[in-house]
Amino acid sequence: MGRVSRAQALENRKRIVESASRLFREQGTQVSVADLMKAVGLTHGGFYKQFASKQALIDEATTHAFDERTQRHRAALERHAGQLEAQRALIDAYLSVEHRDDPGGGCPVAGLASDMAREPGNDEAHRVYTEGVGDLADWLATDDQDGLTRLCTMLGALLLARATKDSPLSEEILTAARAALTTTARSGT
Repeated sequence: MGRVSRAQALENRKRIVESASRLFREQGTQVSVADLMKAVGLTHGGFYKQFASKQALIDEATTHAFDERTQRHRAALERHAGQLEAQRALIDAYLSVEHRDDPGGGCPVAGLASDMAREPGNDEAHRVYTEGVGDLADWLATDDQDGLTRLCTMLGALLLARATKDSPLSEEILTAARAALTTTARSGT
């Protein structure tokens, strides 16, 4: 088999990072390099031509996931009349059955929380994760509501809804949290 062109190598790297970002949110960072490369359709040996280590990939995939989230928030601001409307839309989408059922395409705060808690916090992924949590909390803040409290409510509800997915309680959790966050925001209290 011949050498891969520089353009193809860059495209392969992009596919690996995108797939890792999704798989890590779905299954955790314990996904093996072999399974990841199989999902991308590349050889295990090709991984080490792209990345110095699995941690290097975790760092890059975490950054990618948070960059995606930032782009979605910017797009929401463009679609909605101001920050409050964009926040309400985010709350509705975050606390939806669709988001509950798509951890790989969902919020990296929720998808990566357990892995970040288990691993030592001295790498780029932890720095990006911590900044991402802070940025999301800042984005959710209003004059009347603390963004960290709103984020904790959303995150807790999503995780509980995912854990109880096959029961009616799951949708009740999403509905209750969504109502608590949007009713408070509308009433201004």
